[in-house]
Amino acid sequence: MASITIRNLDDEVKARLRLAAARHACSMEEEARRILRRALLVQESEKGLGTLIHERFAKIGGFELPEFSRSDSRLSPFEDETDE
Repeated sequence: MASITIRNLDDEVKARLRLAAARHACSMEEEARRILRRALLVQESEKGLGTLIHERFAKIGGFELPEFSRSDSRLSPFEDETDE
């Protein structure tokens, strides 16, 4: 495992890190590791939510949904079918 030292960290950032660590009942170092891990993993996964869902469930197979015509006009809530 590697270690790093972060110099010139703003007091506000350090205070927020300390509070976040206290909320999660861990050390400031562990909280910093979690934040870095989360930030870098999100960055690596540039895929959209739909793609991620598709990849997760693709193994179990899918099913075909019926296609509906998009050319059908819909009635306004203020129209009645007899108003023509």
